[in-house]
Amino acid sequence: MSSRFLGLSGIRLKGLAFFLLTLVVPAASASAADEPDLIFRRSTVFKWMSPNDKLATYGLDDPEVEGVACHFTVPEKGGFKGWLGLAEEVSDISLACRQVGPIKFKNKMEQGDDMFRQRRSLFFKKMQIVRGCDSKRNVLVYMVYSDRLIEGSPKNSTSTVPIMPWGPADANVQKCGEFFTQ
Repeated sequence: MSSRFLGLSGIRLKGLAFFLLTLVVPAASASAADEPDLIFRRSTVFKWMSPNDKLATYGLDDPEVEGVACHFTVPEKGGFKGWLGLAEEVSDISLACRQVGPIKFKNKMEQGDDMFRQRRSLFFKKMQIVRGCDSKRNVLVYMVYSDRLIEGSPKNSTSTVPIMPWGPADANVQKCGEFFTQ
């Protein structure tokens, strides 16, 4: 009976491993093309036998609005849980977005559309950067926040990008209100 029990247990463990792999691998490969660029990391908490807690600063270009780049800083848990990817990251995220060239909208967008999304725990927590348009002021508005399946966090950060001419050749400044639907 014990070998039969072990065989059944082995099948259950393999099934559980397959299930976990199917949750993690597609999510990693789906967002691989949109991965932000790591700018730098700084240690914040020293750990003796495992990786330190860190702050990491990343940069990414808005995929739908040419000429806008955002930088965000996220805490990264160290220790063995952080090293294995099992730690749930805190929701303290800062954000700064700027015009880095002539602004050109690629498509129509909805207010509050996701610009970037990243997993912040093994299963249920994710960070999102969303964008909108303040058409009265012709300003792009970006907000970063994190949420979980059951309960999110009120912690957030907002950054704005006024749409301005980029040099003398850029006389036609686009209006963001023409590219966002309510």
